[in-house]
Amino acid sequence: MMADVDWDALTAEAVTVMHRAYAPYSKFKVGVAGLMDDGRIVTGCNVENACYGVGLCAECGMVSNIHATGGGTLMAIACVDQHGDALMPCGRCRQLLWEHGRPTSLIRTPEGIMTLADILPQAFGPQDLIDRAEDRTHRG
Repeated sequence: MMADVDWDALTAEAVTVMHRAYAPYSKFKVGVAGLMDDGRIVTGCNVENACYGVGLCAECGMVSNIHATGGGTLMAIACVDQHGDALMPCGRCRQLLWEHGRPTSLIRTPEGIMTLADILPQAFGPQDLIDRAEDRTHRG
């Protein structure tokens, strides 16, 4: 899979959308681009708000874009800061990426290419909800 990803092109898409970020308060612009299982690229950028807690991370915008453009599974992700350098997603965003990718989906990090399982070990996902609901029904 890693050989099939054009990391330079994916990162360039992230840099392009990073320039569209709305970050008047922190001045910390973030862009993200994801390669989907059908070959399309989805993007997102951070959008701040004067009420800091309601700002949206770039990954949130990208996940919305995934669903707005037909759904699918993330195969590879590049997230960049305002300088175009690889940026590790925050914990909340790692969870979002996990739910819309696979454990083996790839992400470019400041330490190189990793899998989502590498950056979110023992992740909680949809299967946990199913397994636990079934467990409760069997216990009576």
